[in-house]
Amino acid sequence: MESHGSGLRRVLLLSFCVAGIWAAYIYQGVLQETLSTKRFGEDEKRFEHLAFLNLAQNVVCLVWSFIMIKLWSNGGSGGAPWWTYWSAGITNTIGPAMGIEALKYISYPAQVLAKSSKMIPVMLMGSLVYGIRYTLPEYLCTFLVAGGVSMFALLKTSSKTISKLANPNAPLGYGLCFLNLAFDGFTNATQDSITARYPKTSAWDIMLGMNLWGTIYNMVYMFGLPHGSGFEAVQFCKQHPEAAWDILMYCLCGAVGQNFIFLTISRFGSLANTTITTTRKFVSIVVSSVLSGNPLSSKQWGCVSMVFGGLSYQIYLKWRKLQRTQKKKKT
Repeated sequence: MESHGSGLRRVLLLSFCVAGIWAAYIYQGVLQETLSTKRFGEDEKRFEHLAFLNLAQNVVCLVWSFIMIKLWSNGGSGGAPWWTYWSAGITNTIGPAMGIEALKYISYPAQVLAKSSKMIPVMLMGSLVYGIRYTLPEYLCTFLVAGGVSMFALLKTSSKTISKLANPNAPLGYGLCFLNLAFDGFTNATQDSITARYPKTSAWDIMLGMNLWGTIYNMVYMFGLPHGSGFEAVQFCKQHPEAAWDILMYCLCGAVGQNFIFLTISRFGSLANTTITTTRKFVSIVVSSVLSGNPLSSKQWGCVSMVFGGLSYQIYLKWRKLQRTQKKKKT
């Protein structure tokens, strides 16, 4: 009876994590698309300073992680020092900035699809640089994802969607997304090396260190450089409080979403987290298509299905590999 109760608790906790990740990131996606396409106020001005979103996100997540460490940390030492995150902070500042900037040139569904193809540069680098050999099913996953993204990019975008973009330019938009993925790869590798050197580093420590350096770099970029647009972004928010509110909600969604991701990984593992975030991306495209008036053609939906079919198959392969590893441990 006790095991049945604990099983039910795990199901309820997992449902809570799914609901939290979906709600936070789907709404954040809606806000991101709104801020990149909407015309605010009577003067119908666009919010051109999308890099400001990263600074605002860094500041909110920095404060959030500091509070969480003070509330929940057991006061143990041995975590990575704050200065060790400086290099990962650079790539984590440039990468997401490129991803958000891409929304000036391509639609939100196109951006989500492009950023879902993270496995392509990972496998490419693995085979070319490290000589890793992948299985046929793994190559099939990559083919489905790469083929789906490529076909989606080549298909004609509706005139209604193009009219909402600030500067329609598909090659530049997709190029920025793939650079985002490349920088993300370096960020993840650096974070892994930090946690390997300092095993007592918690998720909150990483969040604090990354966002501290992100805040420093973005402050210099937005307010310190001669062409920095930070003051213009603040002025825009003063003149258009609706945009300021959207930015605040965007940042809070990011902080809450990270909370749920940490909880999911700690209780259910990274595979469960990957499954939840992958399905969330698919739902985000559906929500964007329905709510934001980005109509996708039947061929484009076919491309979306190809990409998420490949990602789902990849998740299944990882699950099967995990099952085999657990069986070996038991025997």
